Amino acid sequence: MSISFIFAMDRNNAIGIDNKLPWHLPADLKYFKKMTTGHPILMGRKTYDSIGRPLPNRDNIVLTRQSGFAAEGCTVVHTVEEVLERYTEGEVFVIGGTEVFLLFWPHVDKLYVTYIDDTFEADTFFPEIDPGEWTLVSDEPGIRDEKNPYDYTFRVYERAQ
Repeated sequence: MSISFIFAMDRNNAIGIDNKLPWHLPADLKYFKKMTTGHPILMGRKTYDSIGRPLPNRDNIVLTRQSGFAAEGCTVVHTVEEVLERYTEGEVFVIGGTEVFLLFWPHVDKLYVTYIDDTFEADTFFPEIDPGEWTLVSDEPGIRDEKNPYDYTFRVYERAQ
């Protein structure tokens, strides 16, 4: 099993505000869907609450400390170990939020990052990606247009060996 993070961030590593994305970038949502469809996705309860439903064609896993929490159409787990024991094959995508990213940081193998070349008001940030710890393996510029009003790039990093 491999663990990957998938997220978008701006020039200042901002990833969210008030439990929402600070921007609207349809190309990023399309990329997210393309990369995660058919794979398990892991999120914290707050991220699940912000989405409001399980995402289709994916095994939705919600990590929470709340013992009585239930989410229809989702697998609820309470520890990192539970995820690692239950999902032993394929690629699991961690989609947020920050606490879940931090918990799985020691286990992540790959980062799928949409860099948005702009700055936004935010209250949630991703840590710096250390070039000594991560190798850039893909760098694909996105197309700015009327629906996608920012310059952006899809980047994939693998943990350096």
